Amino acid sequence: MTTDNKNELSSRKNLRRIEGAVVADKMDKTAVVRVDRSVIHPKYHKRYIRSKRYKCHDEKNQYKVGDKVIFAECRPYSKDKRWRILKKI
Repeated sequence: MTTDNKNELSSRKNLRRIEGAVVADKMDKTAVVRVDRSVIHPKYHKRYIRSKRYKCHDEKNQYKVGDKVIFAECRPYSKDKRWRILKKI
């Protein structure tokens, strides 16, 4: 194994992987995935849900609204799209 391959493999292991639900699939080769996380309010100590939406690359347009997916960081595909969908859960 050359050092180039070794660096490539080690950098790929450190990529962030996130779970979420597809909320929009109208764009070509793109799906919008929403990730919800639970946060505790600093003063009132009440839990509430925070959500964030990510634009993810979907080469074959195979993921539909409601699908639970795992997606990971990748090279920039466009101005907003820096994630790609790995698989459906």
